[in-house]
Amino acid sequence: MNPYFLNDAEPWTELGDGIRRKIVGHTPELMSVLVQFDEGAIGTPHAHDAHDQIAFVLSGSFACEVGGVKRTLMPGDAFVAPRLTTHGVVALEPGSTLLDQFSPRRGDYL
Repeated sequence: MNPYFLNDAEPWTELGDGIRRKIVGHTPELMSVLVQFDEGAIGTPHAHDAHDQIAFVLSGSFACEVGGVKRTLMPGDAFVAPRLTTHGVVALEPGSTLLDQFSPRRGDYL
């Protein structure tokens, strides 16, 4: 695996419904993923059976709900969703972007 991620050289993978991602890098125990949302795009509430997640807001803003607690997050803010914790987001601005980190890595993303 290449030890470098060059943002301009990596294309977005379109996920549909105004959401796209780029895998920044991964090891068996850790994965970082950029996720960009169009305004109003919804990261449907869900929980992970096998993954802890931290989502760090790089740009834009998000209405978030984690474990039943709602907050609006801005750049520099983050949420932590341990495995089995329901979480979801709604992008409040065009180009709102998260840096998602998962432990262990998401094999379904590869």
